[in-house]
Amino acid sequence: MPASPLALRIADEIKDLIRAGRPPLGGHLSTQKLADQFGVSRSPVREALQVLAEEGVLEQQTNRGFFVRALPPARARAGDTADDLAEFPDSSDEYRRLADDWLTDQIPAEVTEQFLRDRYRLTKAQLTDILMRAVREGWLERKQGYGWRFLPVAKTPEAFEQIYRFRMLVEPAAMLEPGFRLDRQILAEQRAIQEAMLATDILTQSAERLLHNGSLFHEELIKMSGNVFFHQALVRVNRMRRLLEYRAKLDRERLRVQCTDHLEILTLLEKGEVFEASYLMRRHLGGALARKSPVVLPVAPAKSTAAE
Repeated sequence: MPASPLALRIADEIKDLIRAGRPPLGGHLSTQKLADQFGVSRSPVREALQVLAEEGVLEQQTNRGFFVRALPPARARAGDTADDLAEFPDSSDEYRRLADDWLTDQIPAEVTEQFLRDRYRLTKAQLTDILMRAVREGWLERKQGYGWRFLPVAKTPEAFEQIYRFRMLVEPAAMLEPGFRLDRQILAEQRAIQEAMLATDILTQSAERLLHNGSLFHEELIKMSGNVFFHQALVRVNRMRRLLEYRAKLDRERLRVQCTDHLEILTLLEKGEVFEASYLMRRHLGGALARKSPVVLPVAPAKSTAAE
């Protein structure tokens, strides 16, 4: 029996994680952790892991689960054009319509599945795939009992700018918190991701994955502050700006500047130069806001926004 579209999409996401070294070769994959990460049940995750085992990427060990056996080949994206990058990566027309309708206030904040099926003429399976992706990307949640709720998102360039001004205050300050502690594993993982992006991933990975890596860098670093509220606040504002980024054109070459800045911040932290890293973080975020950034919003080309 062929794998479901949702399982195949999760399998692609897991491949991206493995390419980024999370987990490394020989590492174990937890079905429950992956289900939580992607906002789905364990069934499609198990199906995706089985697909990867059949492809030789994973090894299934009796009573132990799945382990990384080999690095998957890079995604082939040689046919990308500027127009391709302006669209949601690997998404359906219906997904784009749903996101655009929410961004432009064409649908209410709380809806039923029947409402969505009728409006977008979807089968139950198609709608489930779209809803699960929206949940993974942080702008939709299931209501208790019945129906779905859209979450607040940044819908204007002005809101985007306010988010960055908030981040310029919080992220550098988080490094100077009394509870800040360097986590060498986080630093090593983020260095591997950023170096892989500079080496090949900027040209080969989906726009969605590149934007995710940018957000992940900042969210992982702020964890080291020891202040859970800093981390929660950053995760929330990152989710709020995500849809505007996906509607925009992604300038992959400008992501090289972002990655270079990230690696310089990591180098300072690895040396224990936390104050200097804090200063560079503020300058980095300020530069992302002030200069022509990796994301250019078609709704307001004169405004500066950023993609990380």
